[in-house]
Amino acid sequence: MTNKTFLLSLLLLWLAGCTTNSGRSGVTFADVQTEARKNPEGIGAEKPRFSWKIASDRPGVMQTAYRIDVAVSAKALKAGGDGLLWSSGRVESDCSLFVEYAGKPLESGKKYYWRVTVWTGEDESVQSDVQSWSAALFNDSDWKGRWIGVNDSANLRVEENRTILPARYLRKEFDAASKPVRAMLYVSGVGSSVCYVNGTKVGDDVFGPLPTWYDASVPYLTYDVTPLVGKGANAVGVALGNGRYLTMRERGMLGFGLPRLMAQLDIEYANGEHETVVSDESWTATNKGPILENNEFDGERYDARLELGKWTEAGYDASAWTGAERMEAPKGKLTAQLSPSLKVMEEIKPVSVKAVDGGRYIVDMGQNMVGWIRVSLNGKKDSPVTMRFAEVLKPNGTELYVDNLRRALATDVYTPAADGPFAWEPLFIYHGFRFVEISGLDSEPAAADITGRIVYDEMATIGTFETSDGMINSIYGNAYRGIRGNYRGMPTDCPQRDERLGWLGDRATGAYGESFLFNNALMYNKWLVDIEESMSESGSISVVSPRYWTIYNDDVTWPSAYFYIADMLYRQFGDSNAIRARYPSMKRWVQHMTETHMEDYILMKDTYGDWCMPPESPELIHSQDPSRKTAGQVLSTTVFYSILRLMQDFALMNGVPADAQEYAGLAARIKEAYNRKFFNAETARYDNNTVTANILSLQLGLVPEGYEERVFANIVEKTEVDCKGHVSAGVLGIQHLMRGLTEHGGLELACKIVTNETYPSWGYMVKSGATTIWELWNGDTADPAMNSRNHVMLLGDLLIWFYENLAGIKNDPSSAGFKKIWMEPVFPENLTHVGASYESPCGTVGSEWTRDGDKLAWNIAIPANTTATVKLPSRFGVKIDAGRPGVRSAREDNGFLIVELGSGAYLLQSE
Repeated sequence: MTNKTFLLSLLLLWLAGCTTNSGRSGVTFADVQTEARKNPEGIGAEKPRFSWKIASDRPGVMQTAYRIDVAVSAKALKAGGDGLLWSSGRVESDCSLFVEYAGKPLESGKKYYWRVTVWTGEDESVQSDVQSWSAALFNDSDWKGRWIGVNDSANLRVEENRTILPARYLRKEFDAASKPVRAMLYVSGVGSSVCYVNGTKVGDDVFGPLPTWYDASVPYLTYDVTPLVGKGANAVGVALGNGRYLTMRERGMLGFGLPRLMAQLDIEYANGEHETVVSDESWTATNKGPILENNEFDGERYDARLELGKWTEAGYDASAWTGAERMEAPKGKLTAQLSPSLKVMEEIKPVSVKAVDGGRYIVDMGQNMVGWIRVSLNGKKDSPVTMRFAEVLKPNGTELYVDNLRRALATDVYTPAADGPFAWEPLFIYHGFRFVEISGLDSEPAAADITGRIVYDEMATIGTFETSDGMINSIYGNAYRGIRGNYRGMPTDCPQRDERLGWLGDRATGAYGESFLFNNALMYNKWLVDIEESMSESGSISVVSPRYWTIYNDDVTWPSAYFYIADMLYRQFGDSNAIRARYPSMKRWVQHMTETHMEDYILMKDTYGDWCMPPESPELIHSQDPSRKTAGQVLSTTVFYSILRLMQDFALMNGVPADAQEYAGLAARIKEAYNRKFFNAETARYDNNTVTANILSLQLGLVPEGYEERVFANIVEKTEVDCKGHVSAGVLGIQHLMRGLTEHGGLELACKIVTNETYPSWGYMVKSGATTIWELWNGDTADPAMNSRNHVMLLGDLLIWFYENLAGIKNDPSSAGFKKIWMEPVFPENLTHVGASYESPCGTVGSEWTRDGDKLAWNIAIPANTTATVKLPSRFGVKIDAGRPGVRSAREDNGFLIVELGSGAYLLQSE
């Protein structure tokens, strides 16, 4: 992207919404949301929260007051007065995030309408369009149906520990007295499900409800199917796949039983009458359809000769089907799903299709992707077409490399019902792959016949980033693809082998960096619930959550994600709900750890060490060199100290100052004991002087005052000398490496690390052909037992560094949700240009700078209803008129120009 193109994009983002219906005030709404979603269905909160963004083409715009009105109809809302369910009245505040409903109790299943009016300077006002949301089913008694399915345990096969079970299909016909004015479908099909009404697929999600720890909660989805239901005969159908409800492995992975369905269709007629269609034994069912196997690890086997015809339409002959069977209810509570389901978010075409020996074709999708392929091919009747998936090829270029898939088959098989063309894609599985091997075809496929369907949780991409360095841009692209590919209702470790689990350690800091690229707040809020529901009664956190692998190690570093992510959701998105709702379980974990694993104020337990420290030999997974290994007690104690500091803030936010005082006292004692045991005041080294031991101590606030520079000097020496200016830490140290180097004067070393092209580095991955981030720095040479080509844990704090340090887009430490912005970019010698934008909760923040020596041009965009502090070196000779509209103040301070800005678009340029 050229500088001019980027600047144009930046200004267009800032101006988004500014030209529509703004009236005399020049202010309009850029976005309006209920529970962080636009006009959502099935909101489970009985006191939902409202948020909005305003935009303006004028500088320095701040909201001074707001009023929220809620009603049971759009007409009543517009009429106002006594017809309102709730009016906040005029509230003198600039708050625009998560304002809680405070009106009359809401009713299950009802639809509600709302709008917000805001006032800005000089008492000008603007009113949003009418928005809506529908309430979920709040009470257990609202559910009238039963859990049903096909109770065919005898059909469950196990081959080499792989579970094999066909999909099941359930249907119900019903008559509607007239065309409904409203029809709402509430459905929980677990593991995976797809719903149909009168032959039309309901919704655009894939797999249905997201995976949870089903013994605690079972999610359901809400669909408005009013357009699909007509007068007279109707039909509803549901296909059920295994998902994560049926364990994918008989041994070593927990499951919950056979797939099952709960469904309820609530119909409202114009005359005010209601009708309900529910799941019960009156439904019919079969397991003799075309999907013979569906296992997310192993793939889908589809036999077109067994297709069921128009089974989702009324009038279908289901005489060969049986009655649906009553199934035992899951142990967990039916809960409105917190986060949107997965969706096909992008489609791509292959870059090549190559014929190889044995009638095989190798398809190259051009990037390591996650999802599946949709094909339009030619086959022969009764002759299976086999599609195998892999991330890389063997050196000969004609065979898939599948050793790193472990025991995942990653194979789809389609058997045609007739000679000739067929079109197909799987329904209940996904793969992580770049290459596909197709065999069994009647003719050679073309690239146009194959579409890669990229799947991840439905969420917006909210960040852009590019620089004058091509390697940095490639690394950013790899990170983007890797992150999205590992969203599956939870952040997973990998998408291709027989694991694909929510490992906490991978996201402790990673979630923070990801939040600049994706609006992942809802998914991470959901995952924190998974973590809490997976805890033991004693307070242990399972380091895999949901706990399909239940691992209560009682270490500190992996469970830290529970605390760090809650803090991220507050700092980045302005949402304190996770801190408030999860605080009791967080407190329980802290108490459990201090009572069972702390001795003399040192945390004794650690399991994984500084995972994936670059090893000294290319075939190793983990380093065997004691000088590279950081002691477990160092890792646990430093991270526990950082958690206690967070818990002080969390306690105050929850109105428990006594807890905050207790955590502060414990943290002080831990800091003293830690330094007494591990710090050498003569050398300013921690323990055996690893970079990780030193940088965790420095960045987490444990270094005694006055020793910071000497500790940092040890970090630099170890990195430059022992590691030859390359990555010098494992997954714990690298969470702080780039920011730590930059904050203490090592900017050029940080930039060298990120632009290196030799091992170990992100650039080495790029040079080796990677299009995502590897699990190991030496992923091309290490033992295939652990060399996924799509992991993101090695990113550490790199993405945070890209946005906060290189671009200078950062939430002010005194703020939440970018209400106040801190913009202090750094200017490495080898970069002449950085451009980024970030769609914050308050609007688009933009930063694009170009440098030629000491000549700087920096374009900035600040969203309405926010302010920013801008700081840059005085050497650039930038002058700014303090009287210009939007400029609040400007001053020189210790070699820096510091400017306070209101909203607007600005150019800061050297004179």
